[in-house]
Amino acid sequence: MAQFFYDNQIRRFLIQFAKIFSYWEVTKGKDPAGNEILVRVPIMYGDSSRQASAIIANNSGSNLPSAPLITYYISGLEYDQKRTQDPTYVDRINVRQRTFNTETGQYESVQGQAFTVERLMPVPYTLRITVDFWTTNYQQKLELIEQLGTLFNPSMEIQSTDNFIDWTSLSVVYQDGLTFSSRSIPQGTGNPIDVMSWKFYMPIWLSNAAKLKKMGVIEKVIASIFKGTALQDIQNDDLLLGTRQKITPYGYKVLLMGNRLQLLPADNNNFVSNVDLNYPEPPDTSLYWTSLLNVYGTIRPGISQIWLQNPYMNTDIVGTIVPDPTDDRLLIYDIDTDTLPQNTLSPVNSVVNPLVSGPNAGLPGPVNGVRYLLVESVGSAGSPTVAWGELIANANDIVEYDATSASWYVSFDSQVSTTVEYVTNLTTSIQYRYTPDGVWMKSYEGWYAQGDYSIVI
Repeated sequence: MAQFFYDNQIRRFLIQFAKIFSYWEVTKGKDPAGNEILVRVPIMYGDSSRQASAIIANNSGSNLPSAPLITYYISGLEYDQKRTQDPTYVDRINVRQRTFNTETGQYESVQGQAFTVERLMPVPYTLRITVDFWTTNYQQKLELIEQLGTLFNPSMEIQSTDNFIDWTSLSVVYQDGLTFSSRSIPQGTGNPIDVMSWKFYMPIWLSNAAKLKKMGVIEKVIASIFKGTALQDIQNDDLLLGTRQKITPYGYKVLLMGNRLQLLPADNNNFVSNVDLNYPEPPDTSLYWTSLLNVYGTIRPGISQIWLQNPYMNTDIVGTIVPDPTDDRLLIYDIDTDTLPQNTLSPVNSVVNPLVSGPNAGLPGPVNGVRYLLVESVGSAGSPTVAWGELIANANDIVEYDATSASWYVSFDSQVSTTVEYVTNLTTSIQYRYTPDGVWMKSYEGWYAQGDYSIVI
C-alpha cells in the first residue's frame, strides 16, 4: 500500500499566482487638498458562490458586500496529454553538501554528506484560474485593467519554490479571456456590485516523491602513503573537494604591513613582526603589482580581492585592493573585518616595557581592571618594585590591576599557555596573536609565502 504523500504543489502555485494581484491600488475620491485617495485592493480565495458571498457579507442580509475586492478560484484542472513525456523516465542527480557548523551557524569549506536524488517523471496538467474583480464604479475597473493588462504579454513567469533540484517549480501564466461585466438587463430596484471576470491558465507539473539515497561511492583516494602521512591525509576532509594544487605567480611572496601589500621575491624572509615593531620602510625591490596583475586581467579597484591564508586560522582573510597612487610596489588592502580572527582574551590597554615605565611613572595611575601586555620580565621574589609592587611577571605575560587587593597580578601566563590566543591593544587597535612557542606577533600582518595567498580579479 502506497504511503500518503502531499507536498502542497498546487497550493504553492496558487500562492504565487495571488501575489501577482496583490498590492494594486485604485482611486477612491479626493482629500480636502484635492489629492487623489489611493486604496489598496485586497485579494482572497473564493468564487462567487452563495457561501463566498455570505462570508463577504459577514453572514448578514443587511450588509452590503465590500468593494473594491479581488477574489480568485480554480475553475478547472485538466490533464495535458500534449505535454506528456516518457512516464518511465527516472532522472538521477548527485548532490554534495558542504559541512554545516551548528555552533557558528555557517557552512564550512569542506564537503559534508553526499546524496543521489532519483526524480520520477512528473505528470502535466493545465491549471485554470478565474479572477473576479469587485468594483463600485467603472473608473476602478478601468484602473485595474490598465495596471494588470500589460503584465501578460504574452505571459508572466512564476516560480513555486526556490529548491534548485525541483524541476517543476517554474511555470507561466497566460490570460484566457475577460468578461468585462457581470451585469445584464436590470430587473427590480436592486443594484448589485459589478464583477469583472478574468480567466487565466498555467501549465504545471505534479510530481511524485523523489527517492533520496546516501552515496556509498569512494570519496577519497589517498596517494601519499609512501610519505608516511596516511593518517593525517585520511583525516584531511579538504581532500573531498578534489586534489588541489596551489600555484603562485613566479613564486612571489606578499608582505602585509598595516593596510599595505607588497610583492617580495621568493627568497626574502627578512620581515619579522612583533609587539614593539614600528612599521619599517618597504623593502627596496623592483617588483611592481601592475606588471603582475596585467598578466591575469584588469584590476577593478575596490572590487578585486586578495585572499590570505593564515596558518593559525581556519578561514581566509579577505580584503579588496586598490593600487597605491604613490608607489606601484604597494597595494592598499581594505580588510573585511568579519574575516579576521576573534579575540580570545580581554583587550589590553597598552603594550609596555615594565623596566622603562609603570603606574604613575610614565603610565596612568592604577585603575581596577586595567591590563598591560609586558615585553620584558619584571620583579623577583623578595624584591618589590616601586611602580609594580610585589608583581612577578615574565615577558609576554598580561598583567591586570585588582583594586580590591590593591595589587597587580598575572592575568595571562605565557609560560603555561599551550593554545593560540588573540588580544587587541586598545591604544593602537592592533590585534596580536600568541603562539605556544612563546611569541606575540601581529595576528595577521607579516609575510605570506607562495601558496598562502590568491588573487581574485
